[in-house]
Amino acid sequence: MLEEKKGHGTLKRHGIRQIRTGWADGPEFVTQCPIRPGESYTYRFTIEGQEGTLWWHAHSSWLRATVYGALIIHPKQGESYPFTNPKRETPILLGEWWDANPIDVVRQATQTGGAPNVSDAYTINGQPGDLYKCSTQGTTIVPIDSGETNLLRVINAALNQPLFFTIANHKFTVVGADASYLKPFTTTVLMLGPGQTTDILIKGDQPPSRYYIAARAYQSAQNAGFDNTTTTAILEYKSAPCPSKGVATIKPLMPSLPAYNDTNTVTAFSKSLRSPRRVEVPTEIDENLFFTIGLGLNNCPPNFNSNQCQGPNGTRFTASMNNVSFVLPSNISILQAQHLGVQGVFTTDFPTNPPLQFDYTGNVSRSLWQPISGTKVTKLKFGSRVQIVLQDTSIVTSENHPIHLHGYDFYVVAEGFGNFDPKKDTSKFNLVDPPQRNTVAVPVNGWSVIRFVADNPGAWIMHCHLDVHIGWGLATVLLVDNGIGLLESIEAPPEDLPLC
Repeated sequence: MLEEKKGHGTLKRHGIRQIRTGWADGPEFVTQCPIRPGESYTYRFTIEGQEGTLWWHAHSSWLRATVYGALIIHPKQGESYPFTNPKRETPILLGEWWDANPIDVVRQATQTGGAPNVSDAYTINGQPGDLYKCSTQGTTIVPIDSGETNLLRVINAALNQPLFFTIANHKFTVVGADASYLKPFTTTVLMLGPGQTTDILIKGDQPPSRYYIAARAYQSAQNAGFDNTTTTAILEYKSAPCPSKGVATIKPLMPSLPAYNDTNTVTAFSKSLRSPRRVEVPTEIDENLFFTIGLGLNNCPPNFNSNQCQGPNGTRFTASMNNVSFVLPSNISILQAQHLGVQGVFTTDFPTNPPLQFDYTGNVSRSLWQPISGTKVTKLKFGSRVQIVLQDTSIVTSENHPIHLHGYDFYVVAEGFGNFDPKKDTSKFNLVDPPQRNTVAVPVNGWSVIRFVADNPGAWIMHCHLDVHIGWGLATVLLVDNGIGLLESIEAPPEDLPLC
């Protein structure tokens, strides 16, 4: 499969495993340099053993605010879904819109050190919907007919906001997430962090009419500004009564949405996710990693003026994993540097555990709020069985963080609140049928535990999918060694790999 891109930036096919084709992964300065204006780069990769809903997006600055789309992998020819064959399929892309150039928004925040302006709207398939001024003309219509079972492929492509999703008067059955099938369960509400996808079956079992599909923020960070608007589309029965001339169209029925901070609904939803059958979760662990994730504040540098330090109390916002705020290289990618043996681009001393243990979700001493910065990576041997505990911290504010790992799917074996305690919490691990994902929503003031086998060589960034946090440094890179022989080694770099 090929894809070509012109302009200044990179493209990422979010969730594609990229087995041995790390050069086609997309994140700038991790696996490639950005494509220069007027130049092009062909992404070459093979999709193996994946089925379901993924998506593609720009992976450079905030370009993905508007550069994104669905990437759907159907069953092989002659094979069918493991559920009722839907009458029709509709991708539902949840987006986020600024009445400004998003690049200007992030640029201003970088200059001031403060938080970026929040968005002005959310969208469904590019349209904000009926609840915003001047936007009712193009509201997205999703067709259904009485008696049909349809598949909706819901994708959270918003830049910085986890979102609740619901449909008036309709229950739906969740059958997949992040291009992995799930044990079906029924619900009336989804929560998707940015980067996550969820496949749902919906039945046309209500009186033929028009029903709002709606999405709005799940906001777990306290005292942080957010866009509290609601985007809508319309689920429209084909047999709904036609409006006669001069009579207003039937007003769609509005669903009730969870409260913005309804963490209980989020927990109930995420704990319902299970693989359809027993899966092979690594039980013996070779690499036991513990990563704290969260925000921070940098003191104002001596050469900066007060306009450049508009974070809380004259600081600048930052973010880190294990107290390291990640800095991208600027003139070569990490994968190129590794492949060519270029020294001085990165170091392999990313801490595999917090450098200092503290009460992660308690009242954290201000002396721990300023991380160090660096381009530090973790080296993993090919085939090693890896467990990572992702621990939220309450530094500045705790928050639900959607953590995405490139190059891999992983099993989410457990999640909980407070500080992870291996003595107490290991007994809660689901090693039978945990869900397989590529992005895990780490609970606010809590933790998630993921497991996978490091069987894909390359440089794989692991980052928060709230783009404001990536820019602040909430990321790291897992550098997976080649194994033995050609089939366990990354392919040679393509000839048209962009130059810096």
